Amino acid sequence: MDLDSAPTAPVAAKVPFTRSFHGRDFADDYEWLRDKDNPDVRAYLNAENEYTAARTSHLKPVEDAVFNEVKARVQETDKSLPVRSGNYWYFTRTQEGKSYGQMCRIPVLDANAWVPPEIHQEYAADDEQVYFDANVEAEGHDFFSLGAASVTRDGSLLAYSVDTEGDERFLLKIRNLNTGEELPDEIAGVSYGATWVGNNALYYQRVDEAWRSHEVWKHTVGTSVDEDELIFREEDEHFWTGVGTTRSERYLMIFSGSKITSEVHFLDLEAEDAQPTMLLPRESGVEYGADHVVIDDADYWFIVHNKNGANSEVGYAPVGEVTSLDELTVLVPHREDVRVEGVDVFSDHLLVEVRENAVETLYYMKLEPAQGLGEFEKVEFSEDLVGVNAMGNLEWDSPVLRVGLSSFTHPPQIFDISLETGERVLRKQQEVLPAPDGTPFDADSYRAQRLWVTARDGVDVPVSLIHHADVDLTQTNPVMLYGYGAYEASMDPGFSLFRLSMLDRGVVYAIAHIRGGGEMGRAWYDTGKGLHKRNTITDFIDVADYLIEQGMTTPQQMVAEGGSAGGILMGAIANEAGDRFAGIEAIVPFVDPLTTMLKPELPLTVTEWDEWGNPYADPEVYDYMASYAPYDNISADNTYPPILAICGLNDTRVLYVEPAKWTAKLREVAGADVLLKTDMTSGHGGVSGRYEAWRQSAFETAWELDRMGATELLR
Repeated sequence: MDLDSAPTAPVAAKVPFTRSFHGRDFADDYEWLRDKDNPDVRAYLNAENEYTAARTSHLKPVEDAVFNEVKARVQETDKSLPVRSGNYWYFTRTQEGKSYGQMCRIPVLDANAWVPPEIHQEYAADDEQVYFDANVEAEGHDFFSLGAASVTRDGSLLAYSVDTEGDERFLLKIRNLNTGEELPDEIAGVSYGATWVGNNALYYQRVDEAWRSHEVWKHTVGTSVDEDELIFREEDEHFWTGVGTTRSERYLMIFSGSKITSEVHFLDLEAEDAQPTMLLPRESGVEYGADHVVIDDADYWFIVHNKNGANSEVGYAPVGEVTSLDELTVLVPHREDVRVEGVDVFSDHLLVEVRENAVETLYYMKLEPAQGLGEFEKVEFSEDLVGVNAMGNLEWDSPVLRVGLSSFTHPPQIFDISLETGERVLRKQQEVLPAPDGTPFDADSYRAQRLWVTARDGVDVPVSLIHHADVDLTQTNPVMLYGYGAYEASMDPGFSLFRLSMLDRGVVYAIAHIRGGGEMGRAWYDTGKGLHKRNTITDFIDVADYLIEQGMTTPQQMVAEGGSAGGILMGAIANEAGDRFAGIEAIVPFVDPLTTMLKPELPLTVTEWDEWGNPYADPEVYDYMASYAPYDNISADNTYPPILAICGLNDTRVLYVEPAKWTAKLREVAGADVLLKTDMTSGHGGVSGRYEAWRQSAFETAWELDRMGATELLR
């Protein structure tokens, strides 16, 4: 597009304001945009939306093409693989033309049968019940999201919670599934999740003004909400809570944790008038989690903890006899090259979830009644670059283990593994239909590989490359470089239909597994957070430079993408390495982190100090964050590529004001070509409804393809 003839960009008013901390002053003339109830703020955001729409109108054919490609490839009328729980097999249905799914179930006819029933893709069985239709529940709302959908063990009651604003504050309701009646029990302002104990006790969590889940409550069906019992309150504002039952249903577990420390309380559900009991007291920097298992009729805790090494180990001890992590019998010792992520226990087998060679996998063992613990067996598949994870294993005494297999190039698969024989049965694979032009999907037409890039400090950074088989990596190609690098989150192998639309246009999709993530173990995370956060940024830049130096791409063909905490990354590389990219997309981006971390009253700020540091109390942290904070470092001396920022007005995790301020200052100070698109009804997760989400993703993909010069299909 000829920028000389482009629409005029909105100009945000400047209202003088100075942020002063530790003797450091920072002029912030756009802080006034924080008041979303201010009509001038709404007008500015709407003007930005209109400007973005006008500037991207020429991309509508590409957007439509991508949307139609994804829509054509999706089996719109489909069903999930049934999961057994209690006396029912539970599954979901999607129907062509409907944005949301239906929750369905059919009775278990044979208590000894563990093969999921054959259910027709399009037609309901005679004994099938649709017990929750999100399409009906979403009627009349611009936004709709579920926070919980939990059924009692006997299948009689459904507890569900809904958010119709996008702010992740949920209204909890209860439905009688035998009659369809909505019970009068309604609880407002709750967090995610709902846990049944028996058929009439419901445990849930409330949040404080900072959106921290800090309280666990018990509601008894049929009583007034005013009579609900407070079970646990976490007073330390650095910590949040979680609640659930062990798979054995013997204990209610209450988890209390910060980013670096945890503590577990349990409540014996077989004891009268039981109260929460602390398993082990919190110890700064020590994280642990526990699950219950029965061996030879004796109760044990299996505990994952990091006291003896950052990558954690697994130990066990009899219930009632644990006073220290040092007293545990070690089952899985700490290793520098393997990250233990959790244990999952059943009546006669144990799972250990680990991360090795930068991908997730599983080991399982049998629990023999006469012999106790057995030997671990790895769940292995022959493909490279795949992830293996347990899924849908709800029953304590299941004789099968259900696992999911994820890959960059092959659609997801679900297997049932017999714990007796080891036999594997493929139960479901995502079906990918032909493209709009009739070209069938062929997984062998795509390639995935891992390469290693040596960062400036000598550390090797893994990079995943996904591309069409016809692409020659020895030549320059359009490259989509994605990065996140925070919270020990790992960018594991996964299939994407939107990525197919890029690959079919010759794009090389690269994922930089930079420090701050969890792919290479806990140290990989620890060296990319707090006072080491710059490693995340320099790793990404070094990967970009490597791809250019190897002749795989050029700065005119490479686009960067990141979102949420990855928005810090996008903002920082825009300031420090904008000349390496043809465009940068920042989705719900955390681009004003210093301002946010200096406001303890904001949602999540205090709990985030363990991730980013506490600039409110520590001048060293303030200065370090100020060295990379995107908003603080915008400069006319920097070279900025075109930027697309996406956000939601009701986001409570990364407030819309951050990308709004960032956009205004980028234009004013640096004359940057930046577009801001704000959804006025949604929150952090973006728009709701699958078609609406596809349309939004198609818009973003079209912008990226245009910036890479890759709008035409290879065929």
